Amino acid sequence: MASKGKQLPHERRKGESALSEFAEYVERQQAIRYPPATSSLATTVDDHAELDILDSLDLADASPAVQLKELLLSQDDGTLTALSNLLEHRVEEGHGETVFEVGFENNGTPMALSAEEWEVSMKRLHQAAKNISADCQVLLTKNVGGDAEAESTTTATGKEKDCSGKILIRQRPATVEEVIETRIAVVGNVDAGKSTMLGVLVKGGLDDGRGKARVSLFRHKHEIESGRTSSVGMEIMGFDTVGKVVASDVPGRKLSWEEIGKRSAKVISFTDLAGHERYLRTTVFGLLSSSPNYCLLMVAANNGLIGMSKEHLGIALALNVPVMVVITKIDICPPQILEQTIQQITRILKSPAARKIPIFIKNREECINTATQFVSQRICPIFQVSNVTGESLDLVRAFLNILPHHGHYDADAPFEFHVNDTFSVPFVGTVVSGVIKSGVIHTGDTVLIGPDSLGQFTTTTIRSIERKRIPVPAASAGQSASFALKRVRRKDVRKGMVVLPKLELNAPKVYREFVAEVLILSHATTIKTKYQAMLHVGPVSQTCSIIDIDRPHIRTGDKAVVAFRFVQRPEYLAPGDRLLFREGRTKGLGIVKSVGYDPKKPLGSLVDCKEEGEKSDETATEKANGEAAEGAGGGPSGGSSVRQPSGTGKEKGEASAKS
Repeated sequence: MASKGKQLPHERRKGESALSEFAEYVERQQAIRYPPATSSLATTVDDHAELDILDSLDLADASPAVQLKELLLSQDDGTLTALSNLLEHRVEEGHGETVFEVGFENNGTPMALSAEEWEVSMKRLHQAAKNISADCQVLLTKNVGGDAEAESTTTATGKEKDCSGKILIRQRPATVEEVIETRIAVVGNVDAGKSTMLGVLVKGGLDDGRGKARVSLFRHKHEIESGRTSSVGMEIMGFDTVGKVVASDVPGRKLSWEEIGKRSAKVISFTDLAGHERYLRTTVFGLLSSSPNYCLLMVAANNGLIGMSKEHLGIALALNVPVMVVITKIDICPPQILEQTIQQITRILKSPAARKIPIFIKNREECINTATQFVSQRICPIFQVSNVTGESLDLVRAFLNILPHHGHYDADAPFEFHVNDTFSVPFVGTVVSGVIKSGVIHTGDTVLIGPDSLGQFTTTTIRSIERKRIPVPAASAGQSASFALKRVRRKDVRKGMVVLPKLELNAPKVYREFVAEVLILSHATTIKTKYQAMLHVGPVSQTCSIIDIDRPHIRTGDKAVVAFRFVQRPEYLAPGDRLLFREGRTKGLGIVKSVGYDPKKPLGSLVDCKEEGEKSDETATEKANGEAAEGAGGGPSGGSSVRQPSGTGKEKGEASAKS
């Protein structure tokens, strides 16, 4: 018999195989909650994002009359305008940037460019980019020469001499609101080097092996003394239009957020999360509330994937967030231990729970090719770095520079903002920060914030808006922002509240009870009604109790419909919200199916009714067939023939009982 709290191998495998299937189901259900801004739901509903490349190929019957080669090599102004329009469309699709491949048509046909034609194409591309206020950065070239030349061309033995390359085209933001933002959650076990890595990336210097790089990231005195993060830290890293890291000219000096924001065209927001088991609640809150576009999993080469790093990887997979792995401390790790760590990571990523394809990035060509294909969630890039010697850090920076936009946000939907943190700023008042899930907000808009302990909303006005500590007049879906609120006290706001537009007709509804479809990832025994656990829905963290299940009990790997009740206060929820609940070693994830719960219609009875309905349909069919047979034989009574066997069986049962 297994000891309490320990999972049997077959139970663990059951939970793992169910995880990947359920995560895909949750991702499809997210379309209900946050439909994509485009009219097509294909990218949300279809799991195979890697096949999106088929959309860009000219496989339709109506192929464009003018080919890309003609647009790049022609010298008249009409084709230059057409090329500028094409780039503008591609940049708009990529939310401010795009990777343009010179040397191939849209359908993959080679252009067979010579060296002279390559030069002409690049001049035309720079002119077209200038017309739409964008800059070009050469990422990778083949048979061209120079700093960006691919290594595979020097070793190739073929006779292919055609010039080709990948060019990053990034728009110059007219205002701070137009800066591209990508959010990355940094997770991993304690002492994996998360804060040190961020310190090196953000400041530009190297670590001394004694914690020099991480000190500037810590927020509390006890963090500096212990060297361990205990809170959710935020750091930003900026790239300009030509892909250079925005850093100070003085070595070791860290730029302020205002300086980085004003000088950058793309900003990477890192959420530095705690690795210690004691702070798991803080880490889970940070992962769900910050709505990360990507997850950066840090693994110490000398320790491997141990402890909380497996928990963090499981949560990232459950939330369907694309994962990157960085193996740190390779300078102090013996080769055989590093090899064991690599084998372990490969095995876990290929397991039924993860179903990832690990790609070890060793050079610039692999880095750029992987980054441009990272729309596929099946790919998992792996870097091996040292923060002391600086090995492979340039590959990580190059990868972050060209990370494509990931996530669906609808700026046309009604405004919705989730509060992650609250502050009281002198001479400003109460400030709330978080992520805008949908819609657009402007300074001076009248909004509602809530719910409080009674489920009520308070009317307030947006005094000012800031993004990365820079004042902006407006903010839209997908951006993280901070709002200064009028006539609201700090003690009246909390993490987990929502900010919604004030509507004259309908006040927003809050619910204490809701029904969700859940998957139990791990639990030692069985879960029944009255079971309590800490539930996370976005920034909401509250104890919930199970009031109803559609079956007597559920175990590891089971998928069930469950009714929850918040213990403390009602919350603002909507169908399609992702949730995660935990209690000790118990973990489960799910998605909200409906809000509210009617005790008169228990979940078990609904299932029973459905089964009874199916049985009655079968009985009715059998009865109809029986009547048809009786009618054919001349016997009008179908009912007696149905009731007779049950009566006979009953009499036989009574007789056997008497004997």
